[in-house]
Amino acid sequence: MNKNNKMTNKPKFNSYWIYGAISLFFISTYFIGGDSTISTSKNITISSFESFLNKNQIKEVTVLNKNIAQVTLTKAALNSPDHKSANSTNFLGQKNINGPHYVFEIGNLELFQNKLELAESKGIPFNYNFKTVENKWFDVLIGFLPLIILVGLWIFFMKRMSGGAGGGGGSQIFSIGKSKAKLFDEKTDVKTTFKDVAGLEGAKEEVQEIVDFLKNPTKYTKLGGKIPKGALLVGLPGTGKTLLAKAVAGEAKVPFFSLSGSDFVEMFVGVGASRVRDLFKQAKEKSPAIIFIDEIDAIGRARGKSNMTGGNDERENTLNQLLTEMDGFGTNTNVIVIAATNRADVLDKALMRAGRFDRQIYVDLPDVRERKQIFAVHLKPIKTIKSLDTDFLAKQTPGFSGADIANVCNEAALIAARKLKKAVNKQDFLDAVDRIVGGLEKKNKIITPAEKETIAYHEAGHATVSWMLEHAAPLVKVTIVPRGQSLGAAWYLPEERQIVKPEQILDEMCAALGGRAAEKVIFNNISTGALSDLEKVTKQARSMVTVYGLNDKIGNLTYYDSNAGNEYGFTKPYSDVTAQIIDQEISNIIETQYQRAINLLKKHKNKLVELADFLLDKEVIFKEDLLRIYGERPFDIKKVIKNPK
Repeated sequence: MNKNNKMTNKPKFNSYWIYGAISLFFISTYFIGGDSTISTSKNITISSFESFLNKNQIKEVTVLNKNIAQVTLTKAALNSPDHKSANSTNFLGQKNINGPHYVFEIGNLELFQNKLELAESKGIPFNYNFKTVENKWFDVLIGFLPLIILVGLWIFFMKRMSGGAGGGGGSQIFSIGKSKAKLFDEKTDVKTTFKDVAGLEGAKEEVQEIVDFLKNPTKYTKLGGKIPKGALLVGLPGTGKTLLAKAVAGEAKVPFFSLSGSDFVEMFVGVGASRVRDLFKQAKEKSPAIIFIDEIDAIGRARGKSNMTGGNDERENTLNQLLTEMDGFGTNTNVIVIAATNRADVLDKALMRAGRFDRQIYVDLPDVRERKQIFAVHLKPIKTIKSLDTDFLAKQTPGFSGADIANVCNEAALIAARKLKKAVNKQDFLDAVDRIVGGLEKKNKIITPAEKETIAYHEAGHATVSWMLEHAAPLVKVTIVPRGQSLGAAWYLPEERQIVKPEQILDEMCAALGGRAAEKVIFNNISTGALSDLEKVTKQARSMVTVYGLNDKIGNLTYYDSNAGNEYGFTKPYSDVTAQIIDQEISNIIETQYQRAINLLKKHKNKLVELADFLLDKEVIFKEDLLRIYGERPFDIKKVIKNPK
């Protein structure tokens, strides 16, 4: 065995050894410094003592510290069967001949002393004396015990705050400024590649250059080019930003440092900046490497001009150190920073400039083709029927992110297992989509017949108007079974558009108002069931007037501020007169579409009643039921004639 192996086999020092030694010292001091005979004597009661005393079996009584009495028996008494337990051997195999043999608490000292004097006056032969026993070492240690406890608690909490829970001694106290980044080694940990990332074709093309640089940096630097120092992945939650960053590390086969933006923030001043320095130091030592900072907006928010002293100062100090490190290390260090956020609008401009995050890669929601690829990835561990159509599943999930699709697959497997099926089929996936979008069915919810009839006509109104309008989303399913927070629900399959025209928005608004219009046409009354519909159409009308410039009176103007930080966030850069015009135009758009929906439903009132009655009977209707009642949509027939196969 060589010297290095001998060193590694030696046991490592552990701080708990110190605690054990201190405890052992306390115990030994108590037993060695005190009167150890107390622990070896048998306990008796004071009445038993009086019985032994009256039988002349007591040789000597010693009172310790005015509360404990030690009893020594005569030799004759020790050999009698009554005191067999006092004459037994101890754990070392020795007999206690010289005593003391018994011990007991005396209670009141004055009364006990009177009993001894009374026995002595009766001529009973025995000796008694009083003795005070002191344990100076133990008393000293007891005096220092509060201080020892405080020191122990201080060491414990400092180790916890520094992240050290195990051994390693007191050096853990000084590691609070160390980086909390988790290192994924390229040889063992980083297994994700671009093959594991379904969809995101555009984003993968952009990060491919980063992979090429990490594999062969001289290809770029020999021509005088400077390698990008950072790439910022921007996209909605669940679109695969973190997965894409891991795939970059897996493709490049380099160390991958992963942490969240909140890992830099700590209660102590200066810790965040210290952790940033330590992170980049570690990455340089293992270069080429990738640093991935998830949710960078936790530390990268825009710095204010007049922040109050406090938590913001610490966050800004951390951001300043990050800016310095990204601009400070050389271009030949082969360290690339990849960050992810869904709030790029709130990041500091200094962080976004060229030379820090040179690339901004937008990770969009997947289209129908990419959703099919994502389904193929998440369906691998799930036992499905052979005839399952992934094209159909991709078309049924517009607007779903990668995380949403993973949730659909998992929920479908749970639903199939609940029904004791051997494989997951198409209906299980449809039920999973319904549950995720609309919530869990509540069939036991108490609804009066009148309320149920109102809900049926409301949902039938939505279905009828959307069927009659060219640009409204086609119907998939309508139900009046309560689901989630709604009393009824309708599922549509919206067309995936990149730009939207005014007539498309107006048709969608008219279809959304079809429910309230049906209540007006049938009952000549309206209810509160259209709240979510009114909220939707009000936002759409306001965006037409104030955001997209789609109103003739306001003209080609927008009051939307892209830096405001929310979708419809804008200031008020217009006069009160313009505000009145905006309010009036929004009201006109909504009322026009409401009247349009009423006219459509009056025209098809008989079929609306037929559809509502069928819905009351079956509780759920599908596209096939509308085809049977209304026939083909007229504009769908025109499209087929215009574009024959």
